[in-house]
Amino acid sequence: LSVPTTLTRMGLSEGFWHHEYWLPPGATWEDMKESADIHYPQPQDLLLCIPGALLLIIVRCIFERTVALPLGRRLGVSDKLRPKVQPNATLEGFYVLLGRTPKKGDLISLAKQSDLPVKKVETWFRHRQAQDRPRLMKKFCEASWRFAFYFTSFFSGLALLYDKPWFWDHTVCWLRFPQQPLPPALGWFYLLELSFYCSLVATLPFDVKRKDFKEQIIHHIATITLIFVSYCANLIRFGMIVMLVHDASDYILELAKMLHYIKWKLICEAVFMVFAAVFIISRLVIFPLITYYYFVTKFQLFLISCLINTFLMILQFLHIFWSCLIIQMIFSVILHGAKRKDARSDTEESDRSEAEDLAKNK
Repeated sequence: LSVPTTLTRMGLSEGFWHHEYWLPPGATWEDMKESADIHYPQPQDLLLCIPGALLLIIVRCIFERTVALPLGRRLGVSDKLRPKVQPNATLEGFYVLLGRTPKKGDLISLAKQSDLPVKKVETWFRHRQAQDRPRLMKKFCEASWRFAFYFTSFFSGLALLYDKPWFWDHTVCWLRFPQQPLPPALGWFYLLELSFYCSLVATLPFDVKRKDFKEQIIHHIATITLIFVSYCANLIRFGMIVMLVHDASDYILELAKMLHYIKWKLICEAVFMVFAAVFIISRLVIFPLITYYYFVTKFQLFLISCLINTFLMILQFLHIFWSCLIIQMIFSVILHGAKRKDARSDTEESDRSEAEDLAKNK
């Protein structure tokens, strides 16, 4: 059965799946008829990403409890004591509904309503913010899970592609497109990647919230869209190369975070430098070369390919944004001797002020 026929039976619009939108000029869905030995991507297969994402969330919970948490404790990760917040309905209501950092006028008004000195109200909000900050162990467990996934994803993807001629010679990548059969292993790899990013979107409200939270949302949406569209258009080979290029640096970053949380400073700095080099080379050199040279200049453009190119450009802008943060952090450490700090840190107040407040309460 052709793709439009199959999906129309599922209740989807046949017009949406018109071959002129999804395939290059001259190609139709009839060119991708399956047989006993030859299989092509079927969009309905991507519906498996829903149970796949749920399964990954369950696996993550089990991994963090049984592997990451004991590992963190063994390596000396411990959460610092934080000042306790005295219950106050007036201040809590303002904190939840109107903001975490009240202005001077709001502090005076809240002090009158609570019958407390302004200084006490200000301290209450500082303690309340500290209470919401993610614990060090939580950050270690999250980094451990992502390291495990990205490490597995990158090297399993490399194992799948290293013997493929089109992986090393990208001009071969487009031969006989779209009549390129889908090996089952690549189909499952695609589904795994889509399930993982769907799970990241589902857990965003509960994960460590960093300064680039909005950029992360844009990145996840763009990635999910690219995986879905490239699968439906049978751009599997191109998509595999792009995903592998992205995974090349992700697991190194998560390893650097883990080393930072266990306070292995020198090793952490060395790993971070490796990450910076791999990130910049893969995202600012290799990725544009693959995207703009082979995909744009060597390939017939059609509606979906233009959409893919748009989202690839969005990713490239994000790569430039993050590269600037990385370079800025490297220069601040090397040239100015500034205190080392994650450029995407979730920290909003210094550990020193928190410690001082705790000491006052003892």
